[in-house]
Amino acid sequence: MDLKQRKQWNENHKRLTHIILKPNEHQTSIELFLDQHRLLHATRMSNSPVPTLEDELFINLCEGTLRKYPVTAPDTKNSIVWHIWHITRIEDMTMNVLVNNDEQVLHSGQWNKELNVNYPHSGNEMTEAEITDLSENIDIQALIAYRIEVGRKTREVVSRLLPNAFNQKVEAERIKVLEEQKAVKKEASWLLEYWGKKTVAGLILMPATRHIFLHLNKSIRIKQRIQKKGD
Repeated sequence: MDLKQRKQWNENHKRLTHIILKPNEHQTSIELFLDQHRLLHATRMSNSPVPTLEDELFINLCEGTLRKYPVTAPDTKNSIVWHIWHITRIEDMTMNVLVNNDEQVLHSGQWNKELNVNYPHSGNEMTEAEITDLSENIDIQALIAYRIEVGRKTREVVSRLLPNAFNQKVEAERIKVLEEQKAVKKEASWLLEYWGKKTVAGLILMPATRHIFLHLNKSIRIKQRIQKKGD
């Protein structure tokens, strides 16, 4: 995605924000979401006809750059691989538990074993030791595969939403499920409180789209800083 395409993505997100709560725009909202979401995952997740923001991140991306922690950046010191894992975990738990009342993709297979790290949470409020461990040891190919599966599941979930679903509030029982699954660290309990105040539309407009867009852009800036300097 070049600068022009990113600006268009932002404009389309504004449009989605404007129409998503209108019942007569339900199908249009779903289709627009699917277009927006497609551009935030690897091409092979949805057979995107155009290069995506994630594709841009992975072009000429060295493993050392992916894993480097801490990084020198204005708004983060976390590794690129942490950012990818974090947005995938957030998408998994919000779309599959809070929206779909189903199990997380993480729990539907042996993903913790495949990923080679055992962190069931979102990554918020992780210690430096935990981020170092994840950055050094996570299996990158497994992370990419997990991310693709999460993205495809999200598209299935949203495609099946019925009219007026976007207006529904997040159910307290589903927040409780995430708490019991230790999907959020105790130190990050504010995140569950934040989600508990959202509608389904709110989850669509942030964790499933804007949140990913922001972290991928941040990761691209980290890549550019590291590889330009040759660190």
